[in-house]
Amino acid sequence: MENKNSPMKSAISLAKAGLDANKGGPFGCVVVKNGEIIGRGSNSVTSTNDPTAHAEVVAIRDACRNLNTFQLDGCELYTNCEPCPMCLGAIYWARPDKVYYANTRYEAADAGFDDAFIYDEISINPERRKIPMIHVPDTEAQQVFKDWIAKPDKTLY
Repeated sequence: MENKNSPMKSAISLAKAGLDANKGGPFGCVVVKNGEIIGRGSNSVTSTNDPTAHAEVVAIRDACRNLNTFQLDGCELYTNCEPCPMCLGAIYWARPDKVYYANTRYEAADAGFDDAFIYDEISINPERRKIPMIHVPDTEAQQVFKDWIAKPDKTLY
């Protein structure tokens, strides 16, 4: 890999290709390990009817499939835009070493992709959110967690 701009240019190229093909929004992402692109993704929300098919999620899934793992230790993500809250969560679960982004969330908002309301919702008590989250305690649900805690052969993540 020549420099940090090379994978970013690949992410931008994926965003443009996806846009031109009407796959979804103008977003692209690549995952790099040891200087090699091992995961690619462009937004395909509208073409797949999948609201989770953001470029970062698609690229993380591709990289994990290619590496046969569920974590991206030793990897870097390059995305043409600051990750939204959902993608940020996926990135933290995948655990890459670094994330590089080109456009900011404010530039995304100017283009019609404003995630500010989601950032705001996170700090609100669940039952008061715009989509109310209603706690329904259940002993069987609690037992599943107890079973997980006691499971000797679990894979931690």
